[in-house]
Amino acid sequence: MVAFFSAIEPLRIANRIGGRTLFEWDPISRDGEPVVASNGMTLATSCSLQDVPRVSSLAVCASFEPESSIDDELLGWLQARAADDCVLGGMDTGCYALAAAGLLDDQTVTLHWECLPDFRTRFPKVDAVESVFEVTDEGFSCAGGSAAIDMSLDLIRRRHGDDLAAQVRDQLIHDQGRQPASRQRDPVMPQEPLVQRAIALMESNLELPLGIRELAGELDISWRRLDRLFARHFKSSPQQVYLARRLDHAHWLLRKTPHSIMQIALACGFASASSFSRAFRRRHGLTPSRLRRQVLSNRA
Repeated sequence: MVAFFSAIEPLRIANRIGGRTLFEWDPISRDGEPVVASNGMTLATSCSLQDVPRVSSLAVCASFEPESSIDDELLGWLQARAADDCVLGGMDTGCYALAAAGLLDDQTVTLHWECLPDFRTRFPKVDAVESVFEVTDEGFSCAGGSAAIDMSLDLIRRRHGDDLAAQVRDQLIHDQGRQPASRQRDPVMPQEPLVQRAIALMESNLELPLGIRELAGELDISWRRLDRLFARHFKSSPQQVYLARRLDHAHWLLRKTPHSIMQIALACGFASASSFSRAFRRRHGLTPSRLRRQVLSNRA
């Protein structure tokens, strides 16, 4: 809901300030019926997939568990829109559907930072980056949340100039606006370039973890220096920080995806379910199977 309204409200304000209809939009649902958001609010829609008129651009907006609504009907419909020269984009986790339809191969996109590692594993042909938004000749994407404001402000600026974009930004009481390359979140880490690069390498290699000597080699420093850097900034070894990142990602996968525990173990660099379960329990205080049961129970 945050991403949806953050995308639309800047356009509505631009229409009001411009004194004419500069932008139009239609909310679409699979069957044309209202959609209940995760906050319990009901959003009215204009039409179903089958009744959508020819449109020049289409944004797929999704949030938690994006894959639960993906099926052959939706994928075929998206592929038909692409064949009809419709510019497609994803908001929050909307890129899951577009990637599953084979429409994002070799493109640069972004989506919410929390699901980036899983998305990269599932769709290795897509260049998924942790930016606020991306606009290319092929399409557009944003990380969700307030990032949709920045993407819409960029659209207003490109189509109708800096002055209108600035007026809309003032109405929203929004800061100067983030650039596409801005990071989605402030890294909770020291402002030490070598440490930041090390963490980035860890997060890019969760499925096949690098050895610490290999990690140090990628940074062109000795493993002893890397060890000292992490001891100084984290009071932990690089191995401990790396393991924590893998286990925190596993926690997210268990809560937000239907993957089996063994699949999640492999995706987070564990060769066996037993070693994964022991490490997970030490980190999170319960086993992966127990967490999965709690999640399923809460949904029932």
